[in-house]
Amino acid sequence: MKKQTTLAAVLALSFAAPAFAQKSITVVSFGGANKAAQEVAFYKPFEKSTGTQVVAGDYNGEMAKIKAMVDAGRPSWDVVEVESPELLRGCEEGLFEKINWAKVGNKADFVKPAVSECGVGIFVWSTALAYNADKLKAAPAGWKDFWDVKKYPGKRGLRKGAKYTLEFALMADGVPASDVYKVLGTKAGVERAFKKLSQLKPNIQWWEAGAQPPQFLASGDVVMSSAYNGRIDAAQKEGKNLKVVWNQSIYDVDSWAIPKGSKVAEATQFIAFSSKPEQQKVYSSNIAYGPTNVKSIKLLPAKVASNLPTDPANLKGALPIDVAFWVEHGEDLEERFNAWAAK
Repeated sequence: MKKQTTLAAVLALSFAAPAFAQKSITVVSFGGANKAAQEVAFYKPFEKSTGTQVVAGDYNGEMAKIKAMVDAGRPSWDVVEVESPELLRGCEEGLFEKINWAKVGNKADFVKPAVSECGVGIFVWSTALAYNADKLKAAPAGWKDFWDVKKYPGKRGLRKGAKYTLEFALMADGVPASDVYKVLGTKAGVERAFKKLSQLKPNIQWWEAGAQPPQFLASGDVVMSSAYNGRIDAAQKEGKNLKVVWNQSIYDVDSWAIPKGSKVAEATQFIAFSSKPEQQKVYSSNIAYGPTNVKSIKLLPAKVASNLPTDPANLKGALPIDVAFWVEHGEDLEERFNAWAAK
């Protein structure tokens, strides 16, 4: 009788086990120092607060992967970090769920670019000119100096893509930051940008992953490079004497999005948690990207805030990325850029 009771109890527990199985969501971001900061600020505290496990992954922004998952009706990613042009394009194509802002937070608490139909801004970041202060005697002031190989001999690092690279070429050619997209929106402006890039081509060392520019700079492979400001900050914390030139930088917001057909309720819960001022304060304290929740700024020490893209002094000569421009012209310009780079 005892054996039968024990056996019945074991069977009952085994059938009940799925009900007690730990819930999980898969969150995919751009990896590196960014992912490390997200682990500390978002993933681990969320797990502790909710009991839901975060399975963390990373990718390089390939929209084709998301599209393939959604088209197959079996997305294995529940929350994904996307840049603004990809967010807008993906939203228009029906790849992302609409955000239920009533469950995320008050839109008025966020910087304007962080609020959209299919995304919630995570952080404000910049692509800026960076250099190794141990290698250069004089600091470059902007992209004109970046192109000056006589004054600053050596290789330059640039992202292997049209986005940001064409804007930098025009600013190097004397176009004011405020006029860049007006000029780049014309045929003559595109020709001008590629002509300027061709002048520098023999001196360019291309990079494709955000971790590469600080590595190139620290090793002396390049004397200057375009770089994500947070990656330079991470290298500085490791003792590398790398500097950021905020003048003529380009800033944007990365956002959380939910692939169509994912675990919407759990994904929304994670996004709401990550958007709290307290969590964003931890994130910006671990990597130099600005918070999107304006209430976070007051929580940050002045020294930390001054090293973020959101600091007023750093925004002064900076250029906000024109998302609509890249959605409209991105495909053609990237195609032309790839053909030009392959020559």
